[in-house]
Amino acid sequence: MAGGPAEWDAEAYHRLAKPQEEWARQVLERLPLRGDETVLDAGCGSGGVTRLLLERLPQGRVIGVDGSRAMVDEARSNLARWGDRVGLRVGDLVELQLEEPVDAVFSNATFHWIADHETLFRRLREAMKPGAPLVAQCGGEGNVAEFAAAIEEASVLPQFAAAFEGWPTPYNFAGPDVTEERLREAGFDGVRCWLEEKLVEPKQPREFGAAAGLAPHLERLPQEQHDAFIDAVMERLGAPISYRYVRLNIDARAS
Repeated sequence: MAGGPAEWDAEAYHRLAKPQEEWARQVLERLPLRGDETVLDAGCGSGGVTRLLLERLPQGRVIGVDGSRAMVDEARSNLARWGDRVGLRVGDLVELQLEEPVDAVFSNATFHWIADHETLFRRLREAMKPGAPLVAQCGGEGNVAEFAAAIEEASVLPQFAAAFEGWPTPYNFAGPDVTEERLREAGFDGVRCWLEEKLVEPKQPREFGAAAGLAPHLERLPQEQHDAFIDAVMERLGAPISYRYVRLNIDARAS
């Protein structure tokens, strides 16, 4: 996602966020599917991973929800050939309401953009049939710590500080233990959560960082300051620039 209210450069994200798509392929292998289910893609983004879901559902359907209108518009363009086998909508996952419960929920690189995980998991459970699997991966405890520190340092520079004064961090990087507890309280069983480290050394580190992580910050700044803020973050990362991801994996079933 784009799980929160920030708008994203959807075209750039679709083009540059290939590591997230590759990780999603591995996560999808954990999702048990016959091929005729209706699956919720919770945070469908630009549709790259939604396409992978559709390929596993030759007689099924995907409902894609994302908080960013730009992402959903990009997904509609990228998934047009799938017709009515995919339904896409703009929406906040903590306010999710579906017409019919789904057979499974999948999510990739989304939950860490949502502050209220307790409500998120309750909403997902309400949208699922009993016994339906939830398989997800998102940023976890310690995720992109160096990148987050560089953003924080850039945010307090005099030319940017007013835009971020009193603004809470947009990330929610939870650990496995607290996530397992929240899932059980929300009505899931068979819960298992664990962390996994991934190192990304992109060929275009500046463009990658801006597309994959800075949208909420850039939205608070006037357009003419965007490049300066991105540069300030990159300078604080040092060279060569890499991104140390810590992914939180989630497997659970609706009780």
